[in-house]
Amino acid sequence: MAKKVKKGKRIKKKLLHKYRLVILNESTFEEKISFKLSRLNVFVSGTLFIIVLIGLTTLLIAFTPLREYIPGYSSTRLKRQATALTYKTDSLVTVLNYTNKYLDNVRKVLRGEIENSVANRDSLFAEYKLDPSTVDLRPIKEDLQLRQEVELEDKYNLFDREGDTKSLILFPPVTGTISNSFDAEKKHFAVDVVAKANSPVKSVANGRVIFAEWTSQTGYVILVEHKDGLLSVYKHNSSLNKVQGDVVVAGEVVASVGNTGELTTGPHLHFELWFNGTPVNPVDYIDFN
Repeated sequence: MAKKVKKGKRIKKKLLHKYRLVILNESTFEEKISFKLSRLNVFVSGTLFIIVLIGLTTLLIAFTPLREYIPGYSSTRLKRQATALTYKTDSLVTVLNYTNKYLDNVRKVLRGEIENSVANRDSLFAEYKLDPSTVDLRPIKEDLQLRQEVELEDKYNLFDREGDTKSLILFPPVTGTISNSFDAEKKHFAVDVVAKANSPVKSVANGRVIFAEWTSQTGYVILVEHKDGLLSVYKHNSSLNKVQGDVVVAGEVVASVGNTGELTTGPHLHFELWFNGTPVNPVDYIDFN
């Protein structure tokens, strides 16, 4: 017991033993500053300094933007921004895929290839539509009344809503002699109308230009998309008056008759008419004389 008491006194004496810290001038050995210290004072002071330093560091990280530079740390604001950007990216990817598929179908029209719903935007993403078997499709009373009203109004529309193209009334793009008629068996899905060079080529109906570029085989080509799945194609033009995205009205000049491209033998208009992705004979709807 006495040994433990002596050992405790010895430790206490070491902790409280005074030391003098002196700062001297190296050249003259003149005493500049001196401090009286003990081991206990140094330990307490060092501990307090470390606690204060940890506290200040914590406050600095917690209440300043510096915390965002710590690996693995993510603020709520950054998480919200990341989530919003993810949704926008998914939407942009969907729109990009939609546009690429639509442009691929337009290229097929230019090449004269037949494929279901070539120019029908609504059919491009049929796989994303709901399964009708899982939805109650029985019309309600208000829906039946609305259908009857729409049917009565559409009876006198230029475009029959059931897809009967015989009711179409279209503006002639040019007037002239047909040198090559529509022939689906020979994959000539157009009529070639001979006309004077640089004669105006006009839009057959209201619509929007979806393609207006030069191609090696058909020269200057312009495609106009109209309502209800109708698409008109004008090839071998000498020049184009419209660019992609322009809105046109029936009878508005969109190009000039020419003789451009590899697949041409003289000034004429190669005119195609597509309805819901299927080529139709333009002579059935337009008088070119």
